[in-house]
Amino acid sequence: MSALTIEQLKKWYRDHYEKTMEDFLTFLSFPSISTDPEHEKDSRRTAAWLSDYMEDIGLEAQVWETPGLPVVFGTHLQAGPGRPTLLIYHHYDVQPVDPLELWKSDPFKPVVKNNQVYARGAADNKGQCFYSLTALKAFLEMAKDFNFNIKVFIEGEEESGGRGTAAILKQKEKELKADHLLVIDFDIPNISTPGITLGMRGLVAMNVMCSNSSIDLHSGMHGGIALNPNRALAALLASMWDKEGNILIPHFYDEVKSLSKEQLAKVDMSFDVDVYQKNFGVTAFCPEKGYSLKESNWLRPTLEINGMGGGYTGAGFKTVIPSKAIAKISCRLVPDQDPEKIGREIANYLKSRAPEGIKLDIDIHHGAPAFRSGFDSSIVKTAALAYEEVFEGPCKYLFCGGSVPIVVDLARVSKADVAMIGVGLGEDDIHAPNEHFGLDRLELGYLVIGRILSRLSKV
Repeated sequence: MSALTIEQLKKWYRDHYEKTMEDFLTFLSFPSISTDPEHEKDSRRTAAWLSDYMEDIGLEAQVWETPGLPVVFGTHLQAGPGRPTLLIYHHYDVQPVDPLELWKSDPFKPVVKNNQVYARGAADNKGQCFYSLTALKAFLEMAKDFNFNIKVFIEGEEESGGRGTAAILKQKEKELKADHLLVIDFDIPNISTPGITLGMRGLVAMNVMCSNSSIDLHSGMHGGIALNPNRALAALLASMWDKEGNILIPHFYDEVKSLSKEQLAKVDMSFDVDVYQKNFGVTAFCPEKGYSLKESNWLRPTLEINGMGGGYTGAGFKTVIPSKAIAKISCRLVPDQDPEKIGREIANYLKSRAPEGIKLDIDIHHGAPAFRSGFDSSIVKTAALAYEEVFEGPCKYLFCGGSVPIVVDLARVSKADVAMIGVGLGEDDIHAPNEHFGLDRLELGYLVIGRILSRLSKV
């Protein structure tokens, strides 16, 4: 028996529910915050736990050391080199928990309430990772004669840039070769509607420091003499857009690649403004002129100010002209924009317009290009059919405004066709206090992966 029915998968889940939940809550309890060096040991403990868990469910597991945090790699290769190979991607690291005071419970002591589990990483990506591993556990236990190979790649640096992970990809090209790649780190439109993500935007980010004196200055003694770096930086940043919101950086739009009308017709571009406002409290909008809100988020590039600071921002008042002001800015990019080129163009633009005497230091971070997968690849079709079985409704095609930088490199190294899937929801509060994940979706995700595995075993 290699093709497991939904009924068989559901029965297995019921029979193993208590152990599944126990292991899931244990997984969530590791504070695997990759951006914080103080949590390196916690991240390594997470990787070790995953390695042991993958061995227990029937995979051969390895912990690959990288220049940063380790990758956990599992395989089941009994089908042999002549058969197709499925590669599954996840990450075990999580975002920082700040501001901690806004959490209603300890971020690393999972709490189940109203059929939701609350914990950092509950949705991104430990919840999605764990239902995938659970489906593999059930499949390997029940499907004894399937005829394809399985590889599982779980990294620990997705939330911190992935430089160590990217380095290991160059060394492991042979091990990562696959025919199909599932990236299980994405959302569905709503709890009743499945969807496959066919593309996501790229990213480039940078720090900008604007300075004009060696120390903070008294605003009475120096006001009218020394140009305030806050003022200079605010004016510089504001100059990057015109009144209609068009980005004025030279050559910013030169390589922007659009979908064809035929491709666009296949994509669900619906957007409920009322639901969005209710979920997130947004009252002002900024679509690019000539494009809908969804098009502006999915298919067009953006430039954002992610943070600004300078001078005194504490309680009370302190009359200073700060010695420096800082800003963090980033762009979400689309095919075929080059992150390095865009970063340089922004840096050149700001420096060319800086007031005389103002010093600008700009640090451009490592970027990632946008990614789009094929509409008609076999893994996309297989995933769509599995979704439709489980949800009992048509599967929609989506794009994503965010970025998962490793996907581009992993697709290139593995040479696999890609489907980006998941059962996350926009209201899961990922990266925010009180992140949560529905236990109903834990089972739905498990069923979808189980049916994908079963369908691949028929090929």
